[in-house]
Amino acid sequence: MDHYLVQAIEKALGWTGANGLGGLFTRGSVPDLDLCSRLLTPEKLLDVIMRRSLAPPQFRCFHNGEELHPDAYLTQVVTRRGQTLPAANMDRLGQYLRAGCTVVLDAMDSFDPTMEVACRALQWWSHELVQVNTYLTTNDAEGFKLHWDDHDVVIVQIAGEKSWEVRGQSRVAPMYVDAAPNQKAPEEILWSGTMRMGDVMHIPRGCWHQATRSDRGEGYSLHVTFGFQKRTGVDWLTWLADHSREDELFRHDLDRWGTPDERADQEAKLVDIASQMLADYPVDAYLTAREDLRPPPRYVATGGVFGPPTQVVCVTDFPPRVERHQSDVTVTAVGKKTTFNARAERALRLLLSGHPVELAEVAEETGVDATELAGVLIKEGLCAEVTEALSSGYTGLIPTGSYSNAR
Repeated sequence: MDHYLVQAIEKALGWTGANGLGGLFTRGSVPDLDLCSRLLTPEKLLDVIMRRSLAPPQFRCFHNGEELHPDAYLTQVVTRRGQTLPAANMDRLGQYLRAGCTVVLDAMDSFDPTMEVACRALQWWSHELVQVNTYLTTNDAEGFKLHWDDHDVVIVQIAGEKSWEVRGQSRVAPMYVDAAPNQKAPEEILWSGTMRMGDVMHIPRGCWHQATRSDRGEGYSLHVTFGFQKRTGVDWLTWLADHSREDELFRHDLDRWGTPDERADQEAKLVDIASQMLADYPVDAYLTAREDLRPPPRYVATGGVFGPPTQVVCVTDFPPRVERHQSDVTVTAVGKKTTFNARAERALRLLLSGHPVELAEVAEETGVDATELAGVLIKEGLCAEVTEALSSGYTGLIPTGSYSNAR
């Protein structure tokens, strides 16, 4: 799945692929500044906020360095049927924006098709789950205090300017749930300076950082933070623990009251089985299963009520595995393995490319009934009909007239 944001991040950070994630602190600038406004603008962010029923912690507002009480910027809207919904009070929010504040909207990919597609492209690229949070800061408002994140982030400055300070780690590979606290920032400063439109920054997990406009005066800053939650050895062991339920011995109670020999015998058997599991379920198997078993996302499904779809796109969180065998092709994704005739391979790779495709064009190019094939992929949750809103998420952000084949 080709996406201009992925290409821009690689060029800005000097990467080839996503192997730089979790490595060293890196920063640079995208070669095409127009990409920023195609991704997001302050007005579009505020429009999203206005049209959704939002509440903390997903939607927050900070003023004078402190998080405001929700009543300061939210109102309870009562529908004609008496249903009460929280909604942004746009007049109050506008007052805070003029005075200087920071507006935060987490997981914007769940509301906006452009950010949704961008996150999917980053997931196909990195093979990690990605969420995007947005930060709009006006005038001389402060940002968040010095802190660290339990995941790697790639920050793209969409508009305006903001001052940043990035420090090193005080604990190697800290986690959200950890064996020891990570509370004191190191003195070492890796970089301090100004992020301007088009600047990109990779901050590895555990590096302390802070951002502010308190030294800026009039103006604003809009940046997006893409969070990459990479898997750890703890995640692998948790997966192994889940598989241990398949063995009856692990489902039995631990012997507390038996003789020393009986308790030692039980423990020895558990250790033997656990050792065998380490060999039977290696890390690569865990990483593959994590992608293969991701459930299908939510999408508009008309079931042909308004006519058969003419354009579809693959919407899996990770690229489906398309494997050719002697007489058939298997597609593995969303917890399923689906088998097709080998003749359908070329059409499958086009339909699962991650790009919107016209079914008529696929049929003409491959000689396969693309409408019937797409119907199966939609039913299984791998593809979705391309609606007008979903199509807008790709416009101007992917190459036209080309396909990026699934793996």
